[in-house]
Amino acid sequence: MTLRLYDTATATVRDFVPVHPGKVGIYHCGLTVQGAPHVGHIYKEVVFDVLRRWLERSGYEVTVIANVTDIDDKILTKSAERGVEWWAHAYEFERELHWAYDVLGCRPPTYEPRATGHVPEMLEMIGELIERGHAYVAPDGSGDVYFDVKSWPAYGALSHQKIDEMEEAEDADPRGKRDPRDFALWKGWTEGTPLTASWPTPWGRGRPGWHLECSAMAGKYLGAEFDIHGGGLDLRFPHHENELAQSTAVGQKFARFWMHSALVTTAGEKMSKSMGNGAVVRNVVERVRPIELRYYLVQSHYRSVVEFSFAALEEAATGFQRLEGFVTRATEVTGGVEPSADLPAEFAAALDDDFSTPAAVAVLWNTVRDGNKLVADGDSPALREALGSVRAMLDVFGLDPLAEPWVSRSGANDELTEVVDGLVGALLDQRAAARERKDYAASDQIRDRLKELGVVVEDTPQGSRWTIAPRPTSEGS
Repeated sequence: MTLRLYDTATATVRDFVPVHPGKVGIYHCGLTVQGAPHVGHIYKEVVFDVLRRWLERSGYEVTVIANVTDIDDKILTKSAERGVEWWAHAYEFERELHWAYDVLGCRPPTYEPRATGHVPEMLEMIGELIERGHAYVAPDGSGDVYFDVKSWPAYGALSHQKIDEMEEAEDADPRGKRDPRDFALWKGWTEGTPLTASWPTPWGRGRPGWHLECSAMAGKYLGAEFDIHGGGLDLRFPHHENELAQSTAVGQKFARFWMHSALVTTAGEKMSKSMGNGAVVRNVVERVRPIELRYYLVQSHYRSVVEFSFAALEEAATGFQRLEGFVTRATEVTGGVEPSADLPAEFAAALDDDFSTPAAVAVLWNTVRDGNKLVADGDSPALREALGSVRAMLDVFGLDPLAEPWVSRSGANDELTEVVDGLVGALLDQRAAARERKDYAASDQIRDRLKELGVVVEDTPQGSRWTIAPRPTSEGS
């Protein structure tokens, strides 16, 4: 089956045909590093990480460019509030972004350009837009430069809007604009703003507009035409609309597909720092394991809204523990099986059908259910096949507990793990001895005491196994 993806620009699901056979270029908008990333931010990163894995599994050579916006009005405002240099503030939260990437098992982009490192490319693009009659310098001497939206008849094509029906652009002071919907390509320096947050230009000192940054960086690293431009749905307008206008107005074809992941909401509203309801990744992974948070996000179709709650997260964590439990038990019985080279046809078909991870997860669960029935009978070719298939599917999702980075992290404190394993093992030996002499009261007492401590004991044909029960969570804590 040919990979088919929903293209926001055409509002259709269509066959994916790359610009260059066998290669895929993806640009997805990274973060404005104004603060610590929350689950809403990292959802997009997980979506495109799994997409990359699937494309590579399908035989493509994939290049991923994800920018870092390290100069922006919000960064300047928040750094001033904290009393730190803007560039130090940006770098602090860039490192926090990288930590969140890593903790959730997202592979780093092929390259991660910073906006501040690409001012020459932006100035070159502005100059060309002015020359072509699609941009103008504000006549008030402010140093602002604006894109003239009415000079580009295709403006609004991505978001399917007519210019006359659009709201005013709020990305800059309206001073010097010909039309309130014109957006800023360059913002002139103003008194009170750090001089270090400005660069010299023919129009005066200033800094880049947000939309311009991505056009310059996408074009530099992926060329005048590339395969997929991605980001959160909230970026479709005005950010991506403006990128498309700028880039095509200088003669680029730009992206063949526009792929937008849906929003993460809390109580029906977009998760954001300004609303005070952002579940910061660093805090969330103190309540559930990072691999469980990743599974929670993978379950949803990328175009479906994710309503975040700790109750739903806990339910997903419990579900993943059951998947993980099968892998653990089947590995113990078989001695270990590598991920299969081939994937179930239904799994591949689901991901080729507009990247339907929910349908693919359903195939995974069906295989686990069948595999669980085989574990009790001991090692067999059928069990080995099921285990290999499950590990292969989990690998596509970045969720194989026996693969990196998870396998290394599971032994992060080997000495403590060894001690706990020895203590619980000794109690289980006492329980087994009590059962053998038919002292069931003593046996039950040991099991109940372990349960109070959060240790769940499971009796299997291969002996007793134990796991740590999931920690209870509550909405308000």
